[in-house]
Amino acid sequence: QVQLVESGGGLVQPGGSLRLSCVASGSIARLYAMAWYRQAPEKQRELVANIARDGSTNYADSVKGRFTISRDAAKNTVYLQMNSLKPEDTAVYYCNTLLILYPWGQGTQVIVSS
Repeated sequence: QVQLVESGGGLVQPGGSLRLSCVASGSIARLYAMAWYRQAPEKQRELVANIARDGSTNYADSVKGRFTISRDAAKNTVYLQMNSLKPEDTAVYYCNTLLILYPWGQGTQVIVSS
């Protein structure tokens, strides 16, 4: 059974940085386009960033220029480097394939607050 395990969240002040990691069981991080999603309280889950097999990336307008998605295929791991964090980035962050082929993991909580 495929598992997605996110980590790296926490409490950070506005303007700070965090690096999230997602370890995917099997080889899915190497075989599929991968993505980070987030869900803020009382809001729908939204796509934040995705990375294709060829390494090309796309970002939501709200995070463009601040977040960077990357992958280490050998480690079956996808990362999300988040800089210049804002209170509106507060959410639970999840990873999955871009087509959401697998069950969601537990996510990792990010709180941006002074």
